[in-house]
Amino acid sequence: MTMSMLGPWMTTTRYNNKKRKNKTERQLQAEREHDTWLRKRGLAPDQLKAKLPHDAKGNRKGVCDMPDYKSRQKTLPTSDIIGGNGIKKHENVYTGDEIAGIGLLHKSNLVPVRKDSNDAKEIARMRRG
Repeated sequence: MTMSMLGPWMTTTRYNNKKRKNKTERQLQAEREHDTWLRKRGLAPDQLKAKLPHDAKGNRKGVCDMPDYKSRQKTLPTSDIIGGNGIKKHENVYTGDEIAGIGLLHKSNLVPVRKDSNDAKEIARMRRG
C-alpha cells in the first residue's frame, strides 16, 4: 500500500509520542490504601509468592496435591450403556400411493402432484383459463 492510497490522517496524526497522564494525589492515596489493605490480609503479590509452594526452579506449584486414583480401584463397576429418554416417537412412513408425480408449475418451480386432486390439470393449463 502506498502513501498516496492512504488518507490524510496517516500523515498528520502522530501515534508514537503520546503523553502519559500523571496520577493525581487522590489516585496515589487510593493505591496506597489498597496496598495496605492487601498486606493486612496477606494478599500482596510478594506475600502470596512466599506462601505458595515452589519447585527448585522457582516456578509455582499447585496449591492442592493431585489425588491418587490408583488407591480407589475397589469401587462399584460402571456401565457404558446410555438409557433412553422416553417412549419412541411414531415415525411417518411414506407408502407410495398418494403422490402421482412431480409437475412443473412455472419456470423451474417443481410441485408434487397428488392422485386425488386436479393439480395435474391446473398445472397443464398454467393459468390459461
